[in-house]
Amino acid sequence: MGKIYSSAAEALDGLLFDGMLIAAGGFGLCGIPENLISAIREAGTKDLTVASNNAGVDGFGLGVLLESRQVKKMMSSYVGENDEFMRQYLSGELELEFNPQGTLAERMRAGGCGIPGFYTKTGVGTVIADGKEVKQFNNEDYILEEGIFADLSIVKAWKADETGNLIFRKTARNFNPPAAMCGKVCVVEVEEIVPRGTMDGDHIHLPGIYVHRIIQGDHEKRIEQRTTRKREEA
Repeated sequence: MGKIYSSAAEALDGLLFDGMLIAAGGFGLCGIPENLISAIREAGTKDLTVASNNAGVDGFGLGVLLESRQVKKMMSSYVGENDEFMRQYLSGELELEFNPQGTLAERMRAGGCGIPGFYTKTGVGTVIADGKEVKQFNNEDYILEEGIFADLSIVKAWKADETGNLIFRKTARNFNPPAAMCGKVCVVEVEEIVPRGTMDGDHIHLPGIYVHRIIQGDHEKRIEQRTTRKREEA
């Protein structure tokens, strides 16, 4: 069955429902599935739980779903750069499940591998451990973290072939592979789709078995924080 769809709205057709859990790739504004996020906003799907490292910025990325009040809960490791995220959280409008960054990535990867839980030292003795099972290995405490099994994964890749094999570009790989793995259905937006057999198998970062639907989109590639210096006078 063909995996290539003509638009983000078409690729998401029949997959969205209120109250669902979505795993979203990206780190800040790097490697975010901006076209799919925009299509979810247009669809109006609400009461969403979104597992993502952070929530974009005001007016871009996942920030647009916060502005439209479609997100009920975020599972994240970083909440900076987004005033609306902070405002909603501090006012009690938005639920937030904090995760150490590596723990969040491993929870996604574990879900993609069918692993319901794992033990980690990260967070032991902090609020992260509150309410979680603690077990000792070699006389050291570890806490139990659960794998993430999302209803839908939305990710961004650089290149895909017709079967869904993916290549990510440099740091834009970030959370995208584990996010793609942990969804019951994975929808990917890419910059280029190439014929099957034209990608070197040794260069593929994620095999197409994880990918169900693909779109080719236009991407803004906005700079999250622009840092400049004054030009030196000759």
